[in-house]
Amino acid sequence: MAKLTFKYATMNSGKTLDLIRTAYNYEENGYKVLVIKPSIDTKGGEQIASRIGVSKKVDYLFKPEDSILKTLYNKLDEVRCIFVDEAQFLTENQVDDLFIISKVFNRTIICYGLRLNFQMDAFEGSKRLLEIADVLEDLKTMCACGNIARYVGRKFNGEFEAVGSEVVIDGTEGFEYVPLCGDCYLQKVKKINYDLVKKRGVINE
Repeated sequence: MAKLTFKYATMNSGKTLDLIRTAYNYEENGYKVLVIKPSIDTKGGEQIASRIGVSKKVDYLFKPEDSILKTLYNKLDEVRCIFVDEAQFLTENQVDDLFIISKVFNRTIICYGLRLNFQMDAFEGSKRLLEIADVLEDLKTMCACGNIARYVGRKFNGEFEAVGSEVVIDGTEGFEYVPLCGDCYLQKVKKINYDLVKKRGVINE
């Protein structure tokens, strides 16, 4: 039986590059693939593009109210694998659709996305994927300090922010996302004073 896989990581981990490379491997061996993504991700329009300049056309863009199952159920002939970019922006129902497609139609589905938003909360799509995906794969990238980065910091005009709208697409003027390790997230985003925590067991005076 085919599996639903969620490959998650923070920014700059090569998620999109891995998607494009894996899709190419399928196609090179004669298999048909579909590439989909949520329409809320306006970066690249109908293309997905890695940071090193490699891109691939998206076959379907889905709005939050769209049913992936209803859209694709009669378009799966000869399709071997469905790739999903920016899967964190899917709704819970859309993730459930993918799970159903993988089992009923026996199609491999590989989703790529962020696990957490810049406030350390799970996106709706990511949360559901973490709950029901058959395979979970943690892709690694590095924080500027050299540790493994598993969190996302968001800067506006060069300053880290801890509050604001969950969804601001990377590249929006003034905004920048940065991969951070746990230590750097607490110190740079949460502004936690480690000495104060150690001495008094409190975060703030």
